[in-house]
Parts: sequence; C-alpha cells; structure tokens
Amino acid sequence: MQPFTEIVSIAAPLPRRNVDTDVIIPLRRLTSLLPEQLGPYAFEALRYISEGTENPDFVLNRPVYRNAQIIVAGPNFGCGSSREGAVWALMSHGIRCVIASGFGDIFFDNCFQNGLLPARLPQEEVDRLMTFAETAQPLHVDLRQQRIAAGKYTIRFEIDAWRKEALLLGLDGIQLTLRDRGTIERWQDQDRSQRVWAWLPDPG
Repeated sequence: MQPFTEIVSIAAPLPRRNVDTDVIIPLRRLTSLLPEQLGPYAFEALRYISEGTENPDFVLNRPVYRNAQIIVAGPNFGCGSSREGAVWALMSHGIRCVIASGFGDIFFDNCFQNGLLPARLPQEEVDRLMTFAETAQPLHVDLRQQRIAAGKYTIRFEIDAWRKEALLLGLDGIQLTLRDRGTIERWQDQDRSQRVWAWLPDPG
C-alpha cells in the first residue's frame, strides 16, 4: 500500500450530497478490470454524457481540476453498497484524499485499507474549504500534523491513532498485525501447552 504522509494539490469541489459507491464506480466495471484500470470510469455517470464524450460541466473534466488529488465532497460521501472498488477507482484516478463531513461507514474503512485518506470535518469547515477549492488554489493536507491548510487558514482533523500509523507506514490491517507475529506465535505456543484440547492436531 502506498504510504500517505502529506499532499499539496488543487482540490476538486464536489458539493453533491450522498454520492454513493455506484456513482463512484458502476458495478459492471468491476467484473473485468483490475483495480489500477478503474480510473477512467470513476464517476462515469457524471463524467460522461455518452460513451467517450465528456460532460464539460463535471468538475473533474475541467482543465484546472483534471489532476486534482483531493476532493472536497458533500455529506455522506461513499454511502451505499460495500464496494472496495469505489476506493480503487478513486486511487486509480489519482485521488489520495477526500474531505467531507461524513462518509459511508464501509467506504470509510476501505479507504484506510488502500492508502486513501478520508478527512472528516464539521460541515461548516467543509463549506469553507469548498469555497477555497473553487478558487483552484492548492490545499496542503498533512497527516503527521493532522492539519489542512488553505492559504493562511488551517484546520486540524481528527483520526484514530492506529489508522494514522497504518497510512503513514503504508500498511493495511493484516500487515500491521503481522508486525507482532513473534508475540502472536509466543502466545499461541503458550496457549497450546495450557489448553491442548482447544487446538487441532498439526496436520504435518
């Protein structure tokens, strides 16, 4: 997983409410494409008027926002079905951070398993950043300091310490757990000797 430490980028303003995972990536695109191939189909229903014809009104089609790595989103971003492909599509498009007042719970969890930072802020702060994003000036998101800087304005965001560490190191939940493999194996050996009945015989 690609670590996340800090990022300086133009932020695309997407004030639309309740952008669900099917809007982020339609299910049919997940049946035949690899995660890294999903970028062109992120927000497909919003980005294209017809097959291959871009909607000039969609923010990520505007020249200034085409390479945005940050989205400032409306409330309840990533709601809907549990679809890890939604995070894959955003990452494949180049998005590394989404700022919103609320996220779909499963989408929120999936972000941390793939190296995308979902920064949750009060709606009034999101509105302020949305206005700033419309000026096409870059935001600075610093995970170590848990700060977002928009010009001279800076706001702190909260994040679980365990999830912060995972993003900084580029480790998913399994990789974080395996760092303690020695401790786990020692506990298993001790428990196996104390509760023989609880362990299946070694097939080897």
